[in-house]
Amino acid sequence: MRILLIGYGKMGKTIEKIALNRGHEIVGKIDLTNNAELTNFNYSNCDIAIEFTQPETALANIKYCVNHRLPVVCGTTGWLEHKVDVEELCREKKSAFFYASNYSIGVNLFFSINETIARMMNNHHEYKVSMQEIHHIQKLDAPSGTAITLAEGVFHGFPKIKKWTLEEEKASESTIHIDAVREGEYPGTHSVFYKSEVDTIEIKHTAHSRQGFALGAVIAAEFLQGRKGVYNMRDLMSHFQTI
Repeated sequence: MRILLIGYGKMGKTIEKIALNRGHEIVGKIDLTNNAELTNFNYSNCDIAIEFTQPETALANIKYCVNHRLPVVCGTTGWLEHKVDVEELCREKKSAFFYASNYSIGVNLFFSINETIARMMNNHHEYKVSMQEIHHIQKLDAPSGTAITLAEGVFHGFPKIKKWTLEEEKASESTIHIDAVREGEYPGTHSVFYKSEVDTIEIKHTAHSRQGFALGAVIAAEFLQGRKGVYNMRDLMSHFQTI
């Protein structure tokens, strides 16, 4: 598989190593220093793009790939208010788009556990739900896309909870407080708490490195080969269960 890397920071470099180890070829690297080269890239020599950049550049990068019918795997968060538009464009252009807030297989198992526990806790009104996520200081968006996905999983289990807030004083029976911490070099730690007067139940996922995220992104790119349409990690995890 011939891969164009859009974003060549720490994640891009980790993806490159994993892709090469799995027998793929890196045919281009786009970052802030040569971003203009994206418009001149020779797509005939490329099978797929993997996009890990910043919120302010992701949308244009994704649209460029979709418009040129270059399948694209995106892991950039912080731009999701435009996601529906991108999905519609992808279907219109008969291209392929894969998005996930987190590509770690472990995190996606954690998402499933989170939804299961949320359903179990729905009838126990003595517990109040809250969340915390900790990331490295270079991460610009808050809360993380992973935290938002976890919150949405809680919403499915708790119909009365409909939104999240970063401001603790605005938390209520219908709003989850997410404590977004930015410090050090944390790859990502996410916790969901159910607190009552007598005890606390906590589920937690801690990433030890970027390897899990990068491996998942490469696997998603392999999955997207030969497909058209819009996909996510649920599709990928379901695919694993059928092979």
